[in-house]
Amino acid sequence: MIKPIIAGNWKMNKTIAEAEAFTGRLLADFAATAPPDREVVIAPPFTALKVLADALQGSFVRLAGQNLNEAEQGAFTGEISAGMLKEAGCTYCLVGHSERRTLFAEGDAQVNRKLTAALKYGLRPILCIGESLQEREAGKTFPVIERQLKEGLNNLPASDMKFCVIAYEPVWAIGTGKTASPEQAQEVHRFIREQILAIYGVSVAAEIAVLYGGSVTPDNAPSLLALPDINGALIGGASLNVEAFVRIIKGS
Repeated sequence: MIKPIIAGNWKMNKTIAEAEAFTGRLLADFAATAPPDREVVIAPPFTALKVLADALQGSFVRLAGQNLNEAEQGAFTGEISAGMLKEAGCTYCLVGHSERRTLFAEGDAQVNRKLTAALKYGLRPILCIGESLQEREAGKTFPVIERQLKEGLNNLPASDMKFCVIAYEPVWAIGTGKTASPEQAQEVHRFIREQILAIYGVSVAAEIAVLYGGSVTPDNAPSLLALPDINGALIGGASLNVEAFVRIIKGS
């Protein structure tokens, strides 16, 4: 059985002090209970990674980088490498988030190189894929998802897939307040699993976690997470509020 993953992407939000206060309250909320039966991941700004790594040491919460450069080092002002993220305490790293694709023109080939770089340094990449509103309305959802999957995972051996996570985030539902209906989400998640099955076989398709991302809230999370092919959530805005994030983690 796939262990659900609840991941919060803070984007360009929270100072170091705010990040420390958030994680302190998060851990305090679970202090008297057993850790949740799901993987909990936070992707803070780079500035807060090391401080949170120290604060979360030995806890049930894992850290993720929001992005990485495919190069190991070099003259790439403002960038950060997989090795740096690993040393800072990260277990995961987002790759190909829709905002990186749309705002910074990252294409599938570059996403593939980033994913490969993450794996080389022992990071678990969360490969983000999803269609725009224009693509959905044009009936191109499945071709877009198929292309992003195949090119994002290009030349990746089956042995590496056990470290990978897929996140379906319909671009039209990110930060808009719109959410894919449970039926729409399940349809695309099932398609993703079928594509993994076709490329890598039954065991990989049965074991890979496929998350949903797109205006996830405490109210809609339970119905989404109850679907057979959804194994967790990649949460934006709601992950900035500790009470909302805890409710999603607890499933209440």
